[in-house]
Amino acid sequence: MRLVPVPGLPEIQFYTAHPGSGLRRLVDPEDDADEDTPEPQSPYWAYAWAGGTVLARYILDQPVSVAGCRVLDLGAGSGIVGIAAANAGAREVIAAEIDRNGVAAIGLNAAANGVSITVFGDDITKGPPPAVDLVLAGDVFYGQDVTERVMPFLDRCLAAGIGVLVGDPGRAYLPRSRLRLLAEYTVPDFGDAKDATPRPSGVFRFETEPGG
Repeated sequence: MRLVPVPGLPEIQFYTAHPGSGLRRLVDPEDDADEDTPEPQSPYWAYAWAGGTVLARYILDQPVSVAGCRVLDLGAGSGIVGIAAANAGAREVIAAEIDRNGVAAIGLNAAANGVSITVFGDDITKGPPPAVDLVLAGDVFYGQDVTERVMPFLDRCLAAGIGVLVGDPGRAYLPRSRLRLLAEYTVPDFGDAKDATPRPSGVFRFETEPGG
């Protein structure tokens, strides 16, 4: 893997795929495709997703949002959101990631950026919220099954008095009625062609069900 600045987030470096890295073989041992043209079956933690990128951008631009807080990076992937939180002054950062290769990537990326992150490798959405002040959810609404697991967990977080920030480019299962827009940024997205025009992605505050 190659250590490079995150597209749209030059303050943070991460290890990403490149031609010859062979990361697709972690998903399909017979796949020899060009790593520079990622597809959904590629290891998702090896690329920057728009939701995570804009959430990290917001945190670095608004460090007061995490300063002194205990933070959970939910569905951390490459860990760039948690890294941004650590750089912005979070007291403690926990990254929840169920893919064992993603867990390894978070450790490598955290070390490359000189920050400390505690990685939780089990499905944290099945249980009660951890002892944190803030949940950072970058690009967690990309599929129906994931959304159905994440939403009850985020509701339990709100009920426990834990704040939730969401970063998302407008995926199909984004719960728009539960979100208040805080900021927008234009950044590249995972899977976009090299010549694709970046689209605006939002940072939101996740709020309680209206009337709930």
